Amino acid sequence: MPRIKPPFPAVVGLYGGPTVINNAETIATVPHVLAMGGAAYAAVGSERNGGTRLFGLSGHIARPGVYELPMGYSLRKMIYEVGGGVRGGRALKAVVPGGSSTPVLLPEEIDIGMDFDQVGKAGSMLGSGGVVVIDDQTCMVEFALRTISFYQHESCGWCIPCREGTDWLKKSLTRFHAGFGTMKDIDNIQYLAENMMGRTFCPLGDAAAMPTLGFVKKFRKEFEDHLNGTPCAFAKHVELAVV
Repeated sequence: MPRIKPPFPAVVGLYGGPTVINNAETIATVPHVLAMGGAAYAAVGSERNGGTRLFGLSGHIARPGVYELPMGYSLRKMIYEVGGGVRGGRALKAVVPGGSSTPVLLPEEIDIGMDFDQVGKAGSMLGSGGVVVIDDQTCMVEFALRTISFYQHESCGWCIPCREGTDWLKKSLTRFHAGFGTMKDIDNIQYLAENMMGRTFCPLGDAAAMPTLGFVKKFRKEFEDHLNGTPCAFAKHVELAVV
């Protein structure tokens, strides 16, 4: 459960002493910076986003894995050259560029460099660098449901907007996935997600709301196609309980 700060870890952290917290990716750059010098290392990436980044390619990609690439590397090249393209030669439907909390991008939006500025201008975020490739046989309603189910499970329950918001989003998306949604539910999903933004004690509420808003905005027709028991136009998926 989140705790009120300060004191911050740099003042009072592990065993009550000053503590520096960095992830393994940050520490891994230290030898390169020491060997090359800071300026040379920064010059590897784009102008405002220097250095390299570890990108995790997953989903419907021919060669999934973790790749170290310069900041600003083309997302299209990352998918089709580094990752070998969409698995099975299928068409690309969407890409999550920075982990499950980031808004989805459409195929026509992937001609961008993978750095904080360019991905931000495209309407998403670089986030953790976890790139999820989605093929044209994927039900985006189910994808949205699986995403919100994760955040609903992870919510600590401290904040009402996050606790209740993720729960109701999951219920609404579960109904949609089963074919029992209504047109009003689409607007309610958007309303719930918008009202979670910036109203929680930690960023998990925003992390759940942002991708949900992206799914509804860019795949609204697919949501509408699920109304009133209309069968999903895509392949058979795992059965999920109706709430």
